Amino acid sequence: MSEAAPSEAAPSAAAAPRRPAAELRGLGVSPGTAAGPAEVMGPAPELPPPRAVTDPEAETGRAVRALAAVEAELDRRAAAAPTPEAREILAAQSAMAADPMLAAGVRSRVERGADAAHALHGAFAEAAQALLAAGGHFAERAADLADLSGRAVAAVLGRPVPGVPSPGHPFVLVADDLSPADTAALDTGAVLALVTERGGPTGHTAILARSLGLPAVVGCAGILGAAVPGEPVSVDGTTGTVRTGVTEREAAGINARGAAAAREAAVPAGPGRTADGRPVDLMVNIGSAADLGGVDLTGVAGVGLFRTEFLFLGRREEPGPDEQAAAYAEVFAAAGDRTVVVRTLDAGADKPLPFLRMPEEPNPALGVRGLRVARRRPDVLTTQLEAIARAAAGTRARVAVMAPMVSTPAEADEFVALARDRGLPVAGVMIEVPSAALRAARILREADFLSIGTNDLSQYTLAADRQSSDVPELLDPWQPAVLDLVARCAEAGGAAGKSVGVCGEAAADPLLAPVLAGLGVTRLSMAPRALPTVRAALLRRTFGECADLAERALAADGPAEARGLALAHHNGGG
Repeated sequence: MSEAAPSEAAPSAAAAPRRPAAELRGLGVSPGTAAGPAEVMGPAPELPPPRAVTDPEAETGRAVRALAAVEAELDRRAAAAPTPEAREILAAQSAMAADPMLAAGVRSRVERGADAAHALHGAFAEAAQALLAAGGHFAERAADLADLSGRAVAAVLGRPVPGVPSPGHPFVLVADDLSPADTAALDTGAVLALVTERGGPTGHTAILARSLGLPAVVGCAGILGAAVPGEPVSVDGTTGTVRTGVTEREAAGINARGAAAAREAAVPAGPGRTADGRPVDLMVNIGSAADLGGVDLTGVAGVGLFRTEFLFLGRREEPGPDEQAAAYAEVFAAAGDRTVVVRTLDAGADKPLPFLRMPEEPNPALGVRGLRVARRRPDVLTTQLEAIARAAAGTRARVAVMAPMVSTPAEADEFVALARDRGLPVAGVMIEVPSAALRAARILREADFLSIGTNDLSQYTLAADRQSSDVPELLDPWQPAVLDLVARCAEAGGAAGKSVGVCGEAAADPLLAPVLAGLGVTRLSMAPRALPTVRAALLRRTFGECADLAERALAADGPAEARGLALAHHNGGG
């Protein structure tokens, strides 16, 4: 699908009168500063008037081919995606486009007289409405369905999908929201920063912006009305501030200072540690061996999160033990003698896997997902553990496994025992549910380590949908309630002499990383791009300073105050 030409994506700067300067606030979700001319994403193609259908079978074929084209395009983008985060999200979208229930809904509408474009639009709209009504992770997927609908309708009409503008010079991308497909394919040599009207700190835009190293602000109400295409805006992805009415001279100065700050933050590659030598293991999040290619692993302790979903997403049949073992062995070989923490299959909710043939649930975010899938399909987990053990036996890597979505000590005990029975002596669990954080000390009687997924922990702690644009501040990992739970886990780990890591998006925040270290977190795992800035942030502070920052953040009344304290210290305010 081709992208829209610049003239289709936004009106020219000459056609719009210059508006007064304004300062807007959103949520800074990817640190850094940048300034440049704004370019605005164009809308999805409009539906033409309905037309009569004379050959329902041919009309259905047109719609089904459009769905197949969307699926193929997303698969192509997933294969070429620059980060594991992007690949995972795009693969999940492709699986949604291939859902046979969606095709059945399209066929039913055509049989009732709808043309292909309206049948596609109606089927997607009905599915999205059902997801919104279900809430939780289902509501998060509704936004993805809206994007898929626009792509499918454009394909059946033979129209280009409005893509990222391409004005021929660097620019700040402004949008209502960004689809995973558009965000994952961004040219970081052209896009200086991202600003969206909607979205939250754990949504797709935020995750992908961080993995790409782009300053980003989401949930910035009013930006679409304030930004004039072609006129400069400035973006501070740390504070969440966006300014319009910036002069070209000011923009040049902002970019120069941002580049200087990046150079100042750069430190020689090496192990993670504070200024006084307290070790904090730095690790990377990956989805396959290819994600380690070109990454400077000097001083990196290993892989803190190996997402195994990529082998399973979109598959009609479960990958066999030989295929799984071969894929795992590639990662272990690439890691050398470093640690590799393998997360077992994290399926369900926003990661539907057709081969599991799971029944529909009213709220899958609170139902059968993660480790709970083993209640219905224990064979999937045991096969995976056996394949991991087989692959580990032939490498030098220090292989550990961990289970997602653990809620109780009993679940943790059962998983650890199962892993050890299958020849994997090091087994831990992910902390994504408040109940598990509250019982961390008990869980660590059997589990060898904890790894905190801050995205889901924030969602479940604050009862806030990760994709909701109405409550983004509740999903902020700086929320003192979330930090309280992290502190409780770290305290339990310290008492047991076992590692407690963070593998969620919070680990990649150079402002938050010292706070996490001060709470007692011993491992931080992140997208490889985030390693240099997090390493530098830790080296700027002694452990005592990190502990003081952590204490202040815990005592703050809210995330803005907690972040402000860290920012003041970062800027030399003490």
